[in-house]
Amino acid sequence: MALQLVIGNKNYSSWSMRPWVLMRALGIPFEERRLRFDFDPDSAFRRAVAAVSPAGLVPVLVDDGFPVWDTLAIAEYLHDRFPAHGVWPAETRARARARSNCAEMHAGFGALRSHCPMNIEAALPDVGAKVWAEQPAVRQNVVRLESMWADALAASGGPFVFGAFSAADAYFAPVVMRFATYALPVSEATRAYMARVQSHPAVQAFVADALAEQDFLDFEEPYRKGR
Repeated sequence: MALQLVIGNKNYSSWSMRPWVLMRALGIPFEERRLRFDFDPDSAFRRAVAAVSPAGLVPVLVDDGFPVWDTLAIAEYLHDRFPAHGVWPAETRARARARSNCAEMHAGFGALRSHCPMNIEAALPDVGAKVWAEQPAVRQNVVRLESMWADALAASGGPFVFGAFSAADAYFAPVVMRFATYALPVSEATRAYMARVQSHPAVQAFVADALAEQDFLDFEEPYRKGR
């Protein structure tokens, strides 16, 4: 039975983007089950997710009826299930650093998440400029991310943060989308890495699907009321 990945709207769901892009990039076959976001307590979305995960959140990876939720847990499950596919870097210290970076991303960067929610379809440079001017915590988040990426790229030689495309790049793909949507001021080296991520076929496929959704959800768009 094929793996099934349960996700939300591709345009908005940064958490869904991570395992989807990772599995597509590494050639791990899966069936996509996309659920339209609706966070009312008794919505079809809530009921469908609750049926596969006690956490009630997407994404959820279902392997022959066995659910794995949370993006880090999904990455680790895929690493165990497909050890030859390169989910994490092969070298021990690089693998540890990649996991550390992803765990830091997973637990932190709340200001960037809050003030610059992922919205692949949108172009919001004016919002980005305002956020950049008024939110020092966002500026601190960006500085840390740029430093994290620069250190990893310097150690690996690129083209992706740990050489070959891995879970770390899939984890950072939604950040790349945020930086692009809000036109946040970043270095030339960061822009070059962003371009490499955006040009990856797996990322391009996810973005194309996100643009095709044409599904405006006002509760996901704090900065505008329509398109």
